[in-house]
Amino acid sequence: MYREDIKEACTFIENELTAKPSLGLILGSGLGVLGDEIENPQTIAYKDIPHFPESTVAGHKGQLIIGTLEGKQVIAMQGRFHYYEGYTMQQVTFPVRVMKELGIESIIVTNAAGGINKGFNPGDLMLITDHINNMGNNPLLGPNDDHLGVRFPDMSKLYNKAFISHAESCANELGLKVQKGVYVGNTGPVYETPAEINMLRTLGGDAVGMSTVPEVIVAGHAGIRVLGISCISNMAAGILDQPLTHDEVIETTEKVREDFLQFVKKIIQKIS
Repeated sequence: MYREDIKEACTFIENELTAKPSLGLILGSGLGVLGDEIENPQTIAYKDIPHFPESTVAGHKGQLIIGTLEGKQVIAMQGRFHYYEGYTMQQVTFPVRVMKELGIESIIVTNAAGGINKGFNPGDLMLITDHINNMGNNPLLGPNDDHLGVRFPDMSKLYNKAFISHAESCANELGLKVQKGVYVGNTGPVYETPAEINMLRTLGGDAVGMSTVPEVIVAGHAGIRVLGISCISNMAAGILDQPLTHDEVIETTEKVREDFLQFVKKIIQKIS
């Protein structure tokens, strides 16, 4: 049944398209501004797509935008779905399955994240080199559909090394300093305690958020190449003596907007 739902959503989107996209974009909290840069845009509200959930979080517009960005045909999610919203892991990752069905072979996944690494600062951009699934769940639990991917997929190279090198080269060309590190996915919706942040730092985490990990697991299962970029929107609990708020996340992503836009556009422009 799940595969039929994917096909139905894919068919609906294809019937709306005037050009076939080749690159997928998943835009996190406050980062949907990249979707506004797409030329000749076609916009499809999530609520109109069969079997798509609807985004309920501030900073997530809840629509697909298909068009041209830096000479490439892209399909962008302006807003994503989160496990903490009450959706199943299969619902959270459904758009990635649909992108694969549409023929997408590469995606750029972005998020706003809290900095665990004390060498980071709010406003830094971090290329994700690996992740830790701390969500207590996995989107691949249950019966496996061999048409979607293998039963026991390798997760050792989820974040494509050539893609990361390409992104570093683009950053150097722009004179932009970017960090690299391990992203930890937590369920949310609460921010972490200082003790939890100390634990995650000990485990090797550099940044923490409430998304990305399920989508990337499914992308790996589907054989999609992934580049992950985190905007360090705040320092995680216990590092600075101040409360954490979603307003701070949005405020910081606004400040880093131009660097983020230039960086991702350069990556797309020069991608092979």
